[in-house]
Amino acid sequence: MGNPQPTHSRRQLPESLRLRSITPSFTVNDVQRSLEFYRDGLGFFVSEKWEENGQLMGVMLKAGACHLGLSQDDFSKGRDRPKGLGFRIWCDTFQDVDAVYNRLKAFGGVIVEGPGEQWDSYGFTAEDPDGFKITIGRAKS
Repeated sequence: MGNPQPTHSRRQLPESLRLRSITPSFTVNDVQRSLEFYRDGLGFFVSEKWEENGQLMGVMLKAGACHLGLSQDDFSKGRDRPKGLGFRIWCDTFQDVDAVYNRLKAFGGVIVEGPGEQWDSYGFTAEDPDGFKITIGRAKS
């Protein structure tokens, strides 16, 4: 018997990035309206809130172990600046996707796809007030 071979490969150098979490943050036109979409429509809860002179400027939302930041646009780059183009958040849940869909639909949220079979999951895609897309899905069993 020879020397046993290692069961893992050597790490590449320079070392690749390894994250523990990632938190997207959206700059939005109306932070209160976006907060209502994510909190009341989808079921996120507020974990942090920032105000300036009594005005809501931003929130950190949480859903399970995941975070999403929303901040009020100051419009320094133009009031009509497009948002949400070419961007989508993919979310995986063990919850009843139809119940999440029905909650958002009852809230009046914009559904752009589904619910239905999507690749290897069952889910739907919604669009928030600024055009950011969010797909909620559950892996097929």
